[in-house]
Amino acid sequence: MRKIYVVLALILFCGITQAAKKFPLTASSSVPAARGHVDVEKDKNGNLQVNVHVEHLANPQNLTPAASSYVVWVQDRTGSAENKGQMKVDKDLNGKFEMTTSMKSFDLFVTGEKDFNIKAPNGAEVLRASIQQE
Repeated sequence: MRKIYVVLALILFCGITQAAKKFPLTASSSVPAARGHVDVEKDKNGNLQVNVHVEHLANPQNLTPAASSYVVWVQDRTGSAENKGQMKVDKDLNGKFEMTTSMKSFDLFVTGEKDFNIKAPNGAEVLRASIQQE
C-alpha cells in the first residue's frame, strides 16, 4: 500500500512541475547586470498566471534617459503592446510582478517610463522574454 502512495505522490509532483514553465529574461545593454525569469503556469480557468522575477535591476532614475518607474508590457504576435502595470524595485534592486492573461503566446517586456500610466511604450526597453505556452 505504501508503494502506491509513493507512486501517486511522484505522479502528482511530475504533473505539477510540468505545468509550470520558466522563460529567461534578456537584459538590454542599459542594465547589463540585470537578470531574471518569467514563471508561467496555467490556472484552473485555462488562463496563464505570470510571475516576473528580476535581480540587479538598476533604479529607474539611473537609466539614460532617467525614468521614474518600470512598466511591464505584453504584446501578442499581431497586436499592440498593453500596459500591465508598474514593477517596483526594492532597496536590494530586486523586482517582482504578477499578472494573469488569457494569451498563450506573447512577448513580455519591461521599459523605463516617466509615467507608469502611459498607454504605449515610450521609454528604453530593459528586459524581454518571448512566452510560448501550449
